[in-house]
Amino acid sequence: MNEGIASLEEGGGRWALSGPLVMDTVALVLGASATRPLPETGVIDMTNVQRVDSAAVALMLAWKRRAAGEAKPLTFASVPANITSLAALYGVAELLET
Repeated sequence: MNEGIASLEEGGGRWALSGPLVMDTVALVLGASATRPLPETGVIDMTNVQRVDSAAVALMLAWKRRAAGEAKPLTFASVPANITSLAALYGVAELLET
């Protein structure tokens, strides 16, 4: 896995993210996800996410907004602690947990 490239993979009814989720990579990930149906299980696995910044929080909120619009559940698994801290700092942690 290239440390400079973020990727979104599908498998087992879930999406799996890897690489950095930062300002330079999030637009590509969001674009790639726009053409795919939300994951069957409603789970996005973040186990292999490396570096993050506030763009990662924005990406997660965009996916939650999409899921709400489609009336589908969506949860995030193995969220890196840095994202959790940023979400708490911005006052949106509870939006990402539901």
